[in-house]
Amino acid sequence: MDEALLRSLTPGVLTVLVRRGADFAAAEDAVQDALVEAIRVWPADPPRDPKGWLVTVAWRRYLDATRADTARRRREDRVDEEPPPGPVPASDDTLQLYFLCAHPSLTPSAAVALTLRAVGGLTTRQIARAYLVPEATMAQRISRAKRTVSGVRLDRPGDVGTVLRVLYLVFNEGYSGDVDLAAEAVRLARRLAARVDHPEVAGLLALMLLHHARRAARTAPDGSLVPLAEQDRGRWDTRLIAEGVGILQRALARDRLGEFQAQAAIAALHADAPTAEETDWMQIVEWYDELARLTDSPVVRLNRAVAVGEADGPGAGLAALAELDESLPRHTAVAAHLHERAGDRETAARLYAEAARKATDLAERDHLTRRAARLNAHRGGR
Repeated sequence: MDEALLRSLTPGVLTVLVRRGADFAAAEDAVQDALVEAIRVWPADPPRDPKGWLVTVAWRRYLDATRADTARRRREDRVDEEPPPGPVPASDDTLQLYFLCAHPSLTPSAAVALTLRAVGGLTTRQIARAYLVPEATMAQRISRAKRTVSGVRLDRPGDVGTVLRVLYLVFNEGYSGDVDLAAEAVRLARRLAARVDHPEVAGLLALMLLHHARRAARTAPDGSLVPLAEQDRGRWDTRLIAEGVGILQRALARDRLGEFQAQAAIAALHADAPTAEETDWMQIVEWYDELARLTDSPVVRLNRAVAVGEADGPGAGLAALAELDESLPRHTAVAAHLHERAGDRETAARLYAEAARKATDLAERDHLTRRAARLNAHRGGR
């Protein structure tokens, strides 16, 4: 059974049912039933038109469920309107499904789960494993999300920005369990970019590719984090870097700058440097200035302080950091890094240890703890 084919057909089949008048929750259930039937039947009797087969079976399952639901008897009229089996038009309404799954009425976590289920074609079990929650918990989350959007019609333009933020949330989850969410986000972003001509969609895809290109070098064999400056750049995927840079250049040429394009430009400057010492930090600071103007984000200004510390010296970085709220996530870790760069190992060790206590991610906590231990050992050996 070609699982990739089934996953690629799922959103189109679901959209056809919704277009015909099925509510989202019932349509999604019917599509899942059709997928189960395909897994049972196709190995021995593969259809000539896989999408048409799935649409026909899913629509019949939906009608069967409608007949059995006494609370929805008003939909019985649709039974006589069942379209005959045959090829399905080649039009692709998947874009509307992206918009529906990222509807503003959904919480970010619900939008992510629904996108992975309806657009990505992942099972509830796979999504639950990826987010390290019980399957029943994820099933409830998806069910609530489906009920929330069931009354939303697919006849209005959606918010591209909301869709991009949902995909970026998926990408940042990386890899957990048996699902590679970073790779899944790249796949969905590619499909979105093929369906909508928008420079920020291209910017997000470029950003994902540039970050994904460094993935193999981000961790040591023991699973510990490897900072960007210490990564083996020979392990970076130059093919993905070239693709990401090309996509970014075409997006920037349209002169409609957005936050994902600015982030991608920063990632491209890191990827372009043969060594950490050759990084163009002055230009990175300029891009962070643009990003801060676009987003007014304290986190962006925190990252900018690091770049300023590299471009103009740790004293300038600490001055930029002093303008920010100390309660910001990673503020203490950035302060530790800048103090270490300034040669104040005692303060840096203390701040690394403090940052480790605040860290919620185990790998990051271990990394910060090792930095503190290394500096303390250096001081003790003097």
